[in-house]
Amino acid sequence: MSWNNATSYVRDIVNKRAAKHGLYESQSNEDRDLPLGVRIGALVTLQKAPFIEAALNGSLITEPEGNALPIRAVSRVHLNLSGKLYRYFLHTGDDDEQQTYLQVLLDAHGNVTEVLYCTQLTRIVPESAEDQDAYMGLSGAGLGDSTYTLWRAQLAELGAAEADLAAAFGTSDQLVYSRDAGDPAQAFVAPFTGHETRIDDAAGEHGLAQRLHFMPYARKMGSGREYLLIATEIVDSRDGDASRRAIHVDFTIAIPLDVNRISIQ
Repeated sequence: MSWNNATSYVRDIVNKRAAKHGLYESQSNEDRDLPLGVRIGALVTLQKAPFIEAALNGSLITEPEGNALPIRAVSRVHLNLSGKLYRYFLHTGDDDEQQTYLQVLLDAHGNVTEVLYCTQLTRIVPESAEDQDAYMGLSGAGLGDSTYTLWRAQLAELGAAEADLAAAFGTSDQLVYSRDAGDPAQAFVAPFTGHETRIDDAAGEHGLAQRLHFMPYARKMGSGREYLLIATEIVDSRDGDASRRAIHVDFTIAIPLDVNRISIQ
């Protein structure tokens, strides 16, 4: 796949109600009964050790600022996989800020099996229909290929600090991530597809509804792994307004956290 600079491209598909995707049933207190006891406005405290280790091993993750971090929004991600996936947003990324969230995966029995701390690396808009198809994996190539490469020069163009690039790349000009889904021997695996409903307040009056084409990639980093999550997101509505449709591709860096070392208040 190639990394393309952005121009606008949207699809005329309408979804006026975020609740249509069924995050929760009630029309009030929409953020109740979430895994880890999360609610909008709650404060999450994360141990520094995983971020120190990640930095020492050249991770591209952005370390959180401060100790008690407020949860500003929550979402339920419905994908064609077993279990349930939630995202707890520390920053939504709606105001040109770096999108940051905890991604929580539950198994079919409702047990938390994975928590990732995720920070947005960049966001692009496909500049052609062909690029859009590639980032959706619609032609049997692109998103879903066995590897994805980040190039040092590309990150430099995005404004990454030279010290950060030196820590992550060393003397190399590229970082190669392997697909973290399907048979590694297969050259292509179709991306996960589904939809996400995000609510930005406890009453569920504000938020967004979008469709996803999603694939996780990973690379070995120290004793663990760093993830590169790539998702084509087709925004169908914001705050119930279908005129605010958009399409973009998010590149997100993530590292795993120990669920037992996350405090929610």
